[in-house]
Amino acid sequence: MSPEQWLGSDKETLEILKTVQQLNLEDWWVCAGYVRKKVWDELSREKENIPLADIDVIYFNAVDLSEETEKSYEAELHCLLPGLPWSVKNQARMHLVNGLEPYESARDAIAKFPETVTALGIKLDSADRFVFYAPHGIEDLLNFHIRPTPYFRVDALRKRIFEQRRQKKNWSSNWPEVTFCSIKEEKCP
Repeated sequence: MSPEQWLGSDKETLEILKTVQQLNLEDWWVCAGYVRKKVWDELSREKENIPLADIDVIYFNAVDLSEETEKSYEAELHCLLPGLPWSVKNQARMHLVNGLEPYESARDAIAKFPETVTALGIKLDSADRFVFYAPHGIEDLLNFHIRPTPYFRVDALRKRIFEQRRQKKNWSSNWPEVTFCSIKEEKCP
């Protein structure tokens, strides 16, 4: 079964997606670490040992850039589905936070996340069909390869951010299968 098939039939994931869908956010996705962790836990059979850091929910609204709005969406999600570590971010304002160029959409933001295994998004469309977005493919995800996205390979600041994240995250201790690829490597060892 592919990650797309597995995620699209996972009860917990579908409950999360249906809950986020209730907010009627513009251009929304559940993405990044949540998607990667669900797939890696399934592939490595590490279901209970690794705590969920957060559920990354992103959306794109260029009109309302307030952090307060993000926090109100988080509070609403906590009411709708309590006990989960919700994190909601409007990608239209992230350039104000991270100092990088503004994104054009939530998909553009996902494509420009630091790692290929983080540049992933899932959602339900308006007809409740499961949508899986992996702009850099899923080969790295399936092989536990940590490599920068093309966006993070070309600029000194972004390369530094990638290296800092690589050192800060605890990926290899949680998933021993992880292989780190250098910024220059096209193929992992």
